[in-house]
Amino acid sequence: MSRQPLSLRALARAIASLAFVATAAGCVVVNAGAAAAPAELFFDDFSYAQPADLAAGGWQLRDGVGHPGLPGGRFSAGAITLLDDPQQPGNRVLRMTATTDGTGPGTVQAQLCHQRKVLQGTYAARIRFSDAPRAGADGDPVIESFYAVAPLAHAFDPDFSELDWEYLPNGGWGSDKTRLYGVSWQTVQIDPWESHNSAHEEFGSFDGWHTLLMQVTRAEVREFVDGRQVALHDGRNVPVSPMTISFNLWFAVGGSLPTGGAQRVYDEDVDWVFHAKDQVLSPADVDAQVRALRAGHIARTDTVPAPNPPLQQRCDI
Repeated sequence: MSRQPLSLRALARAIASLAFVATAAGCVVVNAGAAAAPAELFFDDFSYAQPADLAAGGWQLRDGVGHPGLPGGRFSAGAITLLDDPQQPGNRVLRMTATTDGTGPGTVQAQLCHQRKVLQGTYAARIRFSDAPRAGADGDPVIESFYAVAPLAHAFDPDFSELDWEYLPNGGWGSDKTRLYGVSWQTVQIDPWESHNSAHEEFGSFDGWHTLLMQVTRAEVREFVDGRQVALHDGRNVPVSPMTISFNLWFAVGGSLPTGGAQRVYDEDVDWVFHAKDQVLSPADVDAQVRALRAGHIARTDTVPAPNPPLQQRCDI
């Protein structure tokens, strides 16, 4: 069906006006219940016809080996597909697929990253997590994620920044408990592993669709799951460098990856992703923004300016 997109200016006129309050934290707080189009906004509902079109939207599909994941495993651009949403006619979703037989050479993982240019503001995505593989026996320590990250130039890099949502349906990292992690990073050393961060765990199954949201200012990070605040991180664990918005699906090292037998196939789906630069939006505000964008047939928009000079765009962490 042909779509005639509205401009963001027209969208802003179509929805309620908004009062802003400047804060010492360096962001703008949006009054509760209001819904005006942010001036600097990134939104993508992944309605592309084919994965090759993702590059035009600013996405990089990872293809190669390296951290994270099972040693010897690889990331493949072919592990990312686009498909019609059977639950919402006319809607499309992005799917990441990871497969493994328990060995490095028999493992393929998925990752995609946007441009490195986001820091303070509101991040959100609607994601379908899976507790079990689509094919094969269950039990692999699979990691299903949505995150933003700046490159790690060296061990304990003070400019490193990262915000993570990571779902572990089969456990991992020393625990067999099913849980969703919300993590804000200060810095890290990859090998030998030593991390400095603030982490929150939500225990239990998150199988199905969920909306994950992060409000980021210079002073703190607030994390929300399906409209409910679950954590507040502050101090040295607040991002300090522009980051890339990213998604990946991979297998943790040191888990119970049985070798041999049929391949196990895991999926993670993404309906949409959203970032409002330098604005603190509530979950209700983000929901209203997304509904207005879709009502205006705006499949994607990106008015967030890139740093000048541009920062190197990497998709390897």
